[in-house]
Amino acid sequence: MITSTRRVSPDKPEVRIAFTLDEPSELNDAENFLQTFPDLEQQFQPILPCQALKESVQVYKDHCKMAEEFHEVKNEIALLEDRKKELIAELVEDEKATVEIARLKEEFRVLTEENRTLVTVHNQQLETLRVLSQKRQGSS
Repeated sequence: MITSTRRVSPDKPEVRIAFTLDEPSELNDAENFLQTFPDLEQQFQPILPCQALKESVQVYKDHCKMAEEFHEVKNEIALLEDRKKELIAELVEDEKATVEIARLKEEFRVLTEENRTLVTVHNQQLETLRVLSQKRQGSS
């Protein structure tokens, strides 16, 4: 005989369910029902149903289905959290690239301005040399 005692809520009396498995096949059926869900805390694990009560079997099946759905949702959440971490890492890399691009643009702007200044000075020096060269040729 299998006996189970449960209190539905603290203010309600205990409910005791007792049943026997008359045939060995019923024992096998009960063992077939036994499923464990490692994601669930012990207190939320489905309890074997009373085979004699269709309602008990249905509640057990519903409970198992909910436990499986919980497992699937938990796995999906884990996958989404992993994807979130990947996206955050990509975002960090993109932000680093954006900062580097801004730095390179500024460096390019400074070097371009320096180049213009040097070209201007170079042209002025060439002009000065040309004028000096003409004066030398004119005075000789």
